[in-house]
Amino acid sequence: MSEQRLQLKPGRGESFRDRVMKLLPDGGNLNACLTCGTCAAGCPATGLEGLDPRKFLRMAFLGMDEEVTTTPWVWMCTMCKRCVHACPMNINIPALVYQARAAWPREKRPKGILRSCDMAMSNSSGCATGITTEDFIFVVEDVLAEVRESQPGFENLQAPIDKQGATYFLNQNSREPTNEPEEMVPLWKILHLVGADWTYSSCGWGGENYCMFLADDESWEKVTRQTTAQADNLGCKYYISTECGHVTYSLWEGLQRFKIPHKFELVPIVMLYAQWLREGKLKVNSDWNKDLKVKFTLQDPCNIVRKSYGEVWADALRFVSKTVVGEENFIEMFPNRLNNFCCGGGGGALQAPYKEERLAYGRFKNDQIVATGAPYVITPCHNCHAQIEELGIHYGAHYRTVHLWTLICLSLGILGENERVYLGPDLAEVGL
Repeated sequence: MSEQRLQLKPGRGESFRDRVMKLLPDGGNLNACLTCGTCAAGCPATGLEGLDPRKFLRMAFLGMDEEVTTTPWVWMCTMCKRCVHACPMNINIPALVYQARAAWPREKRPKGILRSCDMAMSNSSGCATGITTEDFIFVVEDVLAEVRESQPGFENLQAPIDKQGATYFLNQNSREPTNEPEEMVPLWKILHLVGADWTYSSCGWGGENYCMFLADDESWEKVTRQTTAQADNLGCKYYISTECGHVTYSLWEGLQRFKIPHKFELVPIVMLYAQWLREGKLKVNSDWNKDLKVKFTLQDPCNIVRKSYGEVWADALRFVSKTVVGEENFIEMFPNRLNNFCCGGGGGALQAPYKEERLAYGRFKNDQIVATGAPYVITPCHNCHAQIEELGIHYGAHYRTVHLWTLICLSLGILGENERVYLGPDLAEVGL
């Protein structure tokens, strides 16, 4: 057992509970627990490894340091904060889980999350997949050239890199340039149509930050500072986080947690969609779906709704979604918004080795979606997108996940033929 672990054992130094009480500004409110079980009742991770939020908290409070700091349950909990939202005493159990993750020797933490963090630390792009700056620039320029040549009306489409003085700095989840570069194009088209002055950076363009999931504060801070410096060096007024929950939250929280000075305003892309719709810059309507009557529901990403921007972002998400697909074709999941169930893909779960547990966690979400009867789930978050897509296959539900940028371009009649990977046969040829 490492010295780090020994220091957490009662009678041999500071207890885990005492350590957490010092680290958290409010002590995590750990003393306020009523043992009512509200947290456990609404937590999809309840039962995994025989644990739940209430049991975990009581173990910490009773000084069961060895159990708290070695259980793999802390990597199954997504730290979605639904327990905090439900708790009558507002106890921050996810903060306790985070510190329990941090108590693991770094080399013993889940290898998938560890690799993703270390990969981002080892390259100037800050991306978790290891795509180099040179490869990123090549992919962007290659895809851009193809669109200009093959799609009428977009001969002048731009995807600038390192444009000094651009208004918007755009990050990019590296899943797109690495695995599905065609998914970058709808967002470029939207930015083109509204006349946005934007840029990527050749350094620090990667949006994801798995060091946060690894509970590695030093690395989380380094990745955050790298992308922050690039946006400021380019003189950008706004930093756009794209359709991804943890990308948004890791920067939003990181700027505050590490007190990083910055000159830009962080703005999630969904908020901009809503603004551009209201300003008439995006002339979106739901006419395409009046006869088809295809139904849609949507996922509220925990990292953006419950953990950062709250109801304002949830309202913007619904405004955009209903405008695009038609209010009559929109079906809410229940519960939703701040009370929404986590899908189980967050917290690094997709990179952790507990697939069976992750899918069991996701049953709550699968049942929510099935209850709506909608064949499509709007998922403005990459981890939600990947997890919910897998849930549909695993539970035989056959719903599809789709990005908002896809639906916006579909409604505008500008969605390219190879930009429809996530659409089913019912929508595959709409607008072509």
